[in-house]
Amino acid sequence: MKKSTLAVTLGLILSTGAAHAADPSMSSIEARLAALEQRLQAAEQRANAAENRAQAAEKQAQQLAAAQQKNQTTTTAPVEQRIAKLEQKAADEGGFEFHGYARSGLLMNNSAAKTQGGPTVTPAGETGGHVGRLGNEPDTYVEMNLEHKQTLANGATTRFKVMLADGQRTYNDWTASSSDLNLRQAFTEIGHLPSFSGAFKDSTVWAGKRFDRDNFDIHWIDSDVVFLAGTGAGVYDMKWSDNARSNVSIYGRTFGDIENSENTAQNYILSLNNFYGPVQLMVSGMRAKDNDDRLDLDGNKVKSDAANTGVHALLGLHNDSFYGLREGSAKTALLYGHGLGAEVKSIGSDGALLPEANTWRLASYGITPLGGGWHIAPALLAQTSKDRYVKGDSYQWATANVRLIQGFTENFEMQYEGSYQYMDLRPEGYNSRNAVSGNFYKLTVAPTLKASDVGEFLKRPEIRLFATWMDWDHRLDKYASSDAFGSDGFKAGGEWNFGVQMETWF
Repeated sequence: MKKSTLAVTLGLILSTGAAHAADPSMSSIEARLAALEQRLQAAEQRANAAENRAQAAEKQAQQLAAAQQKNQTTTTAPVEQRIAKLEQKAADEGGFEFHGYARSGLLMNNSAAKTQGGPTVTPAGETGGHVGRLGNEPDTYVEMNLEHKQTLANGATTRFKVMLADGQRTYNDWTASSSDLNLRQAFTEIGHLPSFSGAFKDSTVWAGKRFDRDNFDIHWIDSDVVFLAGTGAGVYDMKWSDNARSNVSIYGRTFGDIENSENTAQNYILSLNNFYGPVQLMVSGMRAKDNDDRLDLDGNKVKSDAANTGVHALLGLHNDSFYGLREGSAKTALLYGHGLGAEVKSIGSDGALLPEANTWRLASYGITPLGGGWHIAPALLAQTSKDRYVKGDSYQWATANVRLIQGFTENFEMQYEGSYQYMDLRPEGYNSRNAVSGNFYKLTVAPTLKASDVGEFLKRPEIRLFATWMDWDHRLDKYASSDAFGSDGFKAGGEWNFGVQMETWF
């Protein structure tokens, strides 16, 4: 108890005694004051003791809280570590992916009868002369890709891919007897290996059966610009600088009849593909020993003058604008091949080429919006080949194609496509083909439904109705007795085709 409190209390007692004069004895008053002072001192001691106990309790509470916090941290750390391990394990396990492409549709002429179609419908199609595909495809074609990817704890990546494909032209529901089901790809990649350094630091090593990763095509003509495929191995993305990288690969392809597996020739293709910014330079060399000694099923030489070696080169430009003029994209490539390399689109796939064969090919295409819901995609594809299969032969053709898209609503657009092809083919009697020259024309109108993003050229799925008109010069009907032109009900003079088609990929 404070001394000021004691003084106030004494003052009250004294004033009360003076006012009432209850006890005139001073000794009695002093005794009472002494007893009161003792009680006040005892109360003050008890208060001090209580205050000390409170401080001790507060200190103890603080210590307990600190201990609990420490204990919580100690307990949480292993939990967080376990969570991190589980997350890493999930990343290590990676995941499966399913991707696919498909097109399927019905095609008929104006008499509701079977008709001819396909991007290679013209005589030039035998040497890669494709025309526009819109409203011109009678087939069902399906690709199914299954992949498994993972990223390991050390940063390395793995990928396995398998691809099945089938294509046919029957409209039946059961097509096993006419199926072309094929295992087109089966390969494994390993990348970002920690032990790799320098140019190989972020590279990817692969082996198996596959399409080359950097193939590219003109989709609306359904023609590859370049297509390298087979069974082999390679390394992608050896980086020499921020803008320069290279790929190296070796592929094997087989020439020969499937039924005569003991009598084949292997074409081995060594390819170096270089990129510097938007510029691509690809060089390939190939060798197929004893290709000129291959025998057919009757024991006769397939082609005694066939090439055993070849070279192939591509110079490409990949623009992230529409030829530098406006927004969009564009690609241009100039290709050259000699000997076995004279099949410049599907590298190393043609075993009938002569050692003297020479082929040049130009491909260019682009995509750009025009405004007001319109988009345009022009394409040019041209090729000239000499001494291809017979000395003195020549195959020359050029295709100009344009596709226009006009968007109306969020889900409806009109597609218009025009194609023109000129061809001058002089096979010199090879495969009973006759020399012809002339022009081909095609126009297509296709009302199209989309789920979203109307106007986007490469957005799928699409469902299209279409009407197509085709015509060509009469002399082209004489090229061959077994091709589309000149077949029953499909001759020059104008041909109307109608149908419906779906196309999708994901």
